[in-house]
Order: sequence, then structure tokens, then C-alpha cells
Amino acid sequence: MTITLTQAAAKQIRSQIAKRGAGLGLRVGVKTVGCSGFAYTYELADEVRADEERFEAHGATLLIAPQNLLTLDGASLDFVTEGLKQSFQFDNPNVGNTCGCGESFSLKGSNSKGVAA
Repeated sequence: MTITLTQAAAKQIRSQIAKRGAGLGLRVGVKTVGCSGFAYTYELADEVRADEERFEAHGATLLIAPQNLLTLDGASLDFVTEGLKQSFQFDNPNVGNTCGCGESFSLKGSNSKGVAA
């Protein structure tokens, strides 16, 4: 099980924690939503939940719940700037398609709502 974190993403996580004044890391998840089926969720975390996996790189921590591990296996989290927009972005080998607006995605081998084809 591998999930990587770029230096830019780690720097942004550390910056957000510093701005907030407290925090352990970034909790990342996957929820059912949008026209393609799934979207990533992000929230700063103050503790590691008992069942979460912890991934660390470049001085930052990612926390992932077990139900999201297979979806995120092999993914790399980056923080990118495109014009005036800044956001976390995954390069995820498990993603089949992304919707036109880029907000949601489907998984390889599933239909638009994530059901195995």
C-alpha cells in the first residue's frame, strides 16, 4: 500500500496547520458525489483515529481510513497552482475517468457510479 506526497503538498499541509495553530496532518477520503461518482475530501486532523493508516513524507502526515485505501493505493498527492486557482490534486492510477468540471471521478473497471462493470 503506497500513497505519496510531493514536497509542494507537504509544504501546504504544514502551512495550513501552522495557520490554524494546531493539527497533526491532513485526513484524506473519498465520497460518493458528482456526475462521475466520487470526489476527494480533505480536512485537517488533530488525532489519528484507531483504524486509520498514516503516511508521512517531507514533514507532513496524511491520514487515510481503511475503506479508502484501495481507491488511493499508488496515488500521489500534489499541491498545484493554475492561474489564480490553488488546490490539492491527486495523480491516481485507479481513476478511470474524470468529469468535465474535474470535480469528480470514476474508478477503472466501474460504471459512472462506482459499481463494478
